[in-house]
Amino acid sequence: MGLISNIVEKTITKHVRLPYFLYLPQDFEKEQSQTWPVVIFLHGAGERGSDLTLVGKHGLMQQVLEGREFPFIIVAPQCPVDYTWDRSLDELDCLLAAIIHDYPVDLGQIYLTGLSMGGYGTWHWAARHPRAFAALVPICGGAMPLTGFPQKVAVLKDVPIWVFHGDDDQVVPVKQSEQLVEVLQGLDAPVRFTRYPGIGHNSWSRAYAEPELIPWLLAQRNTRFCFEKGDDCE
Repeated sequence: MGLISNIVEKTITKHVRLPYFLYLPQDFEKEQSQTWPVVIFLHGAGERGSDLTLVGKHGLMQQVLEGREFPFIIVAPQCPVDYTWDRSLDELDCLLAAIIHDYPVDLGQIYLTGLSMGGYGTWHWAARHPRAFAALVPICGGAMPLTGFPQKVAVLKDVPIWVFHGDDDQVVPVKQSEQLVEVLQGLDAPVRFTRYPGIGHNSWSRAYAEPELIPWLLAQRNTRFCFEKGDDCE
């Protein structure tokens, strides 16, 4: 019969489920007319699963459990076992949409950070929505090479980013961060890169303890917020 050209077209509904921890600032209930900054924290590979307490092992949620107070909302989802954040972007989209709908969020102050696998997730999710986040803090992460990176990171050229990595990291080599930073630096993007000499994979303990980090983060504001698929809204 020869060559036939055809198309199959069908709408598929996807069920998503993503448990998360939510931290509310001390004065949240008192200041009911106030809008609040939001920091989304993406954990590493070792905290995946169905035990939400694992999310508190490292990073910002560990600091919260140790008694540190923050002047913003923290949202810390848990990635299912055998998944990675770069393959869970639909779930993260649903989470952010729910947080914006349910809480008094300052749309100009939504921040994204993550460590290790969460660092990868930070780059990938932000690249999907380059106008959704006021600033990014990817720690000891990188990007999957078969998804258009590192060149794809160019869509983030207007987003303030502070990257952290240990130069003796044997799990995620520092080159993973270097190649993304190099693309951004070539575009004169507002990117900072802190490389810790002699530090292995756990660069997050030092990064999240940096006294400049939180003031720097909160100083960044997004005046062109857009959170839609493709981010082509005005």
